[in-house]
Amino acid sequence: MTGPRRTDLLTRVVNAFAWRVGGVPGFVAQAPGRVNLIGEHTDYNDGFVLPMAIDRAVWIAARARADRRVVVHSLDFEESAVLDLAAVTHADDGWPEYLRGVAWALGEAGHRLEYGWEGVMAGDVPVGAGLSSSAALELAAARAFAEAGGLPWDPPAMARIAQRAENEWVGVRSGIMDQMISASGLQGHCLLIDCRSLATRAVPLPPGIAVVVMDTATRRGLVDSAYNERRAQCEAAARALGVPALRDATLAMLDARAGALDPTTHRRARHVVTENARTLDAADALARGDAPAVGALMDASHASLRDDFEVSRAELDAIVALARAQPGCHGARMTGAGFGGCAVALVDARAAGALVAEVARRYEQEIGLRPALYVCAAAAGASVERLDGRD
Repeated sequence: MTGPRRTDLLTRVVNAFAWRVGGVPGFVAQAPGRVNLIGEHTDYNDGFVLPMAIDRAVWIAARARADRRVVVHSLDFEESAVLDLAAVTHADDGWPEYLRGVAWALGEAGHRLEYGWEGVMAGDVPVGAGLSSSAALELAAARAFAEAGGLPWDPPAMARIAQRAENEWVGVRSGIMDQMISASGLQGHCLLIDCRSLATRAVPLPPGIAVVVMDTATRRGLVDSAYNERRAQCEAAARALGVPALRDATLAMLDARAGALDPTTHRRARHVVTENARTLDAADALARGDAPAVGALMDASHASLRDDFEVSRAELDAIVALARAQPGCHGARMTGAGFGGCAVALVDARAAGALVAEVARRYEQEIGLRPALYVCAAAAGASVERLDGRD
């Protein structure tokens, strides 16, 4: 993250640390949220995604402790939590559960956490909006654990650890995309990620193009939603087609085995197969600076998510339609798991301000909810900054 917001959040957590803990923190760790341009519900099918880390993040100002305890205060929730690293157990108490999950997953990966830390955390990634606030928290926590304990920092490995925390500790069967882009984001670029191999290709955003995130002011809880059901349907489709994952399926295969799938499962699989193809095409189009082509693929992605995967809702459809109607908008789609949250639009930078103002006005007028729209920059992934003079 760069710019005034980075300075504000850094100052906020450092000042709060001085007041609540005392003195200067040893380090500040941060990890960004993300917006996915295209490639939705493909990650847990071993497919392709094209996200970018955004200039909104979770920040932790901390100091290492020698007693294997983590004592942390969240400025956003105005709550504190204490973790005993010698005996990490479930407490089911909201945001601290993500920290426990990361600590547990690090241990399961063979990292003995000899040092805890004490600190203060805050962030500006909207919670439940489809911008991966949970992955940002997981990777910021992992960065803090690694810095306090002298653990090696390998972004793909840490992304896997954070994903395991979300899957097996928190209970959301997410794919690897959110954690991978939060760990590995590159400033000014999207990242084409092969979710099977974790191979990546940096794809620059073309000059003069802006990414606008549009928060519908609707929320969903992934654990209680149909997210896990969609994943189970995809796994059932892969079994019926005789492939390891839907990444390995083709439309011809789907047509040939249509009788082996019920209509709903067939639609779910069709979305994933076509979305993988759209994502690869979009990465190529973005690399050659063809924003209209990327926008058309985003439009097709939204239709598939709405009709075949059935994870959109009226508010998402409305804000997407409003954005598309504005001058300078190349395309728009829902982003994230769905059932609420955010949409994303690819826009000429010179038209972004007018689009934000008009979509916000008309959405509130038509839907009765006040949205939050903001132009996002592509940011770097999780990082740490020492403040105590050590390297």
